[in-house]
Amino acid sequence: MRTTAGWRADGPAEKLNRVSLQRRDLRADDIAVRVDHCGVCHTDLQSINAARGPVVPGHEFTGTVTEVGAKVTRFAVGDPVAVGNIVDSCGECAMCRAGQENFCHEFPTLTYGGTDRHDGTTTLGGYTREHVVRDAFAYALPAGLDAAAAAPLLCAGIAVWEPLRSLGVGRGTRVAVAGLGGLGHLAVKFAVALGAEVAVISRTPGKLDDALRLGARDLLVSTDEARMAASRERFDVMIDTISAAHELGPYLRLVAMDGALAQVGHLGPVSVDTMDLLIGRKKLTSAGSGGRPATQEMLDFCAEHDITADVEVLPSSQVNEALERLSRNDVRHRFVLDMSDLD
Repeated sequence: MRTTAGWRADGPAEKLNRVSLQRRDLRADDIAVRVDHCGVCHTDLQSINAARGPVVPGHEFTGTVTEVGAKVTRFAVGDPVAVGNIVDSCGECAMCRAGQENFCHEFPTLTYGGTDRHDGTTTLGGYTREHVVRDAFAYALPAGLDAAAAAPLLCAGIAVWEPLRSLGVGRGTRVAVAGLGGLGHLAVKFAVALGAEVAVISRTPGKLDDALRLGARDLLVSTDEARMAASRERFDVMIDTISAAHELGPYLRLVAMDGALAQVGHLGPVSVDTMDLLIGRKKLTSAGSGGRPATQEMLDFCAEHDITADVEVLPSSQVNEALERLSRNDVRHRFVLDMSDLD
């Protein structure tokens, strides 16, 4: 086993403490990664608050390869890489064969809190200085992408990239992005770069300058009933990144005939009036993470279009401050931990 340092919560809603952690020795298809930057996701906060035992969070990180297994050919020592929220899958089901490992019929192995498919141990996340991962689930980090600002692409980025691509967003598509947080601001950047005409929907009028800076052409305030009514059937695609439970009807009414609303923020139960779908043959869909081909495609697209997340970088020793501020939504738009202070 290999020893590294990291941050662990030992129970529900507990603060994270710096501890020594064990990583497996490299298998033939593994790489060892020095974790340089790890994003802080709402999922991390939820996992800590609901923990039934020790948890080491972190599932969006970038770093450098420090060692490779005997059969690894995709990477060499010194290569910059990125790792997301999936680190293995069955590789045999229809979804895996289609490059959609995120929908693996046996359920993918999650970066933390999952069960290793070989030895049954619980996976530990990226709030550590070293990670060991199958080379198939690491991604080449293109030159030119800032490593800290690229880390959230592996969770927030791919979560909105997949529905934008599957719904055919491109030049001339009218796109609305509901919510302008960690997911929403990347959805705007992606949609603009794909050539779409983009508007943001928010409860906060003060988000206008931010929306325009990101490339959107307009901001709709969701509580402005007159403007919402005037925007009926205005959009071909809506990416709904709102994390709290909310009524979908007012948003579906903004979707044009044969358009779609992709719900990627709130992942709990929703209630929909069938008439809001029937009138206009509208579609309600969702997405979760992304398969390996789509994830690398996204990273390459980001390098080509100079897209990264808007981040606030903190030393990893301030992880508890980051999580506390995240719980208050006091972040614009994503926290990233600099793991070098774990040396």
